[in-house]
Amino acid sequence: MILCIETATNVCSVALCDEKQVISVREEKGGKLHSAMLTVYINEILSEQKISPRELQAVAVSKGPGSFTGLRIGVSVAKGISYGAGIPLIGVDTLTSLFYGIYPVAEQKNMLDENTFFCPMIHAKGMEVFYCIFNFKGEKIKEITAETITKETFREVPGNKTLFFFGDGADKCIDLFKHDKHIFIGNFTVSASFMHKPAIWAFNEKKFENIAYFEPFYLKDFIATKAKRKVI
Repeated sequence: MILCIETATNVCSVALCDEKQVISVREEKGGKLHSAMLTVYINEILSEQKISPRELQAVAVSKGPGSFTGLRIGVSVAKGISYGAGIPLIGVDTLTSLFYGIYPVAEQKNMLDENTFFCPMIHAKGMEVFYCIFNFKGEKIKEITAETITKETFREVPGNKTLFFFGDGADKCIDLFKHDKHIFIGNFTVSASFMHKPAIWAFNEKKFENIAYFEPFYLKDFIATKAKRKVI
């Protein structure tokens, strides 16, 4: 089993997964509860399943981008469990988690085709967001970046493509693109349960982090303007 920890936004979330499914989830949205509730949720899930940290196969943690404080708390706890239990540490980027969270929804609504792009967004400040773009196969066609969103931000997306925006930063774009063909999926926030597939893949491929040197991905070099080069 893999313990998954998500603290990159104001959602404090913990999930326990095995190879096939998410077994249990504990989470709270809308408050800065990470320091108070993270270890409580971890203890509740492990107690519920009657297992100890040493019986886990690995611990996975959201590595960002996202909240500086939230990421520090989540990574510190994950590293402590990994070191103390002698199990591997897995880092999963937050935007990839969001994509795997929306994937079942997209599949159910028949939104998966070559003309569909997915743009997970995480709130930063003002009109700034962290985002990247995936195609329907889950391949990144624009790497993680941080920008102030304007009407020109996605000008290089081909006209025959539909962009799906989701995540807690997507609401910032609604007024800018409400007359375009882009689609917004509201009230869709991160969850540790979304880490299931990327965490299992990393475990099977032995893509582990160095516990001593692993740090969150803060994306400190913030780009406050539109991209200067073509990326799509």
